[in-house]
Amino acid sequence: RPALLRQLRLTQIRCSRKNRMKVPSSLLLILFATAALAEKPTMKIPSKATLGGGCFWCVEAVYEEQPGILSVVSGYAGGPKPNPTYEEVCRGQSGHAEVVQIEYDPEIISYEKIIDLFWSAHDPTTLNRQGNDVGTQYRSIILTENEKENGIARASMGRGQAKFNDPIVTEIIALEKFYVAEEEHQDFYRNNPMHPYNRAVIRPKLEKLKEQKKSDES
Repeated sequence: RPALLRQLRLTQIRCSRKNRMKVPSSLLLILFATAALAEKPTMKIPSKATLGGGCFWCVEAVYEEQPGILSVVSGYAGGPKPNPTYEEVCRGQSGHAEVVQIEYDPEIISYEKIIDLFWSAHDPTTLNRQGNDVGTQYRSIILTENEKENGIARASMGRGQAKFNDPIVTEIIALEKFYVAEEEHQDFYRNNPMHPYNRAVIRPKLEKLKEQKKSDES
């Protein structure tokens, strides 16, 4: 690309010296436009990870604080019902779990690290339950988009088992469809810092994870 630009500058200089050669202005415009497009950086397509570990408000808050995370969207996945509502999911009528879909920069954080954090972000040994939240919608679940992600998730789960006495019951399945949850569920912790659930559940969990990270780094 720099060589092309240098060639264009040389062409202009030669044209100005005693008018040795005449290059149509339209051709110069085309050449400059081509060079400009060549110099334009390619837009990165972020990678995605979809998982659930209890109430999506909590999982969302955990991942929003991690370096390399571009966005975290709360939603529903893992069930057969199309376009489920929060009420349908909460009543256990949809088959879906509350999940989050994470967009991340793989140059900063890997899929493996996202899954490794998952085992600390919730208790994966309690079937269809996280604390006082009970029901299949609160099941521990990882939804993968290809065989590579499936392998990484299962290997990470094997390593994560060492942290628990009870067996991990996390479901690992292929992602078929992710449904975005209602607007009031997005960025819930950030938008509602004084909500009782945030104060009683999410804030202590975030503080515990920060202390755990400091301990791991020391």
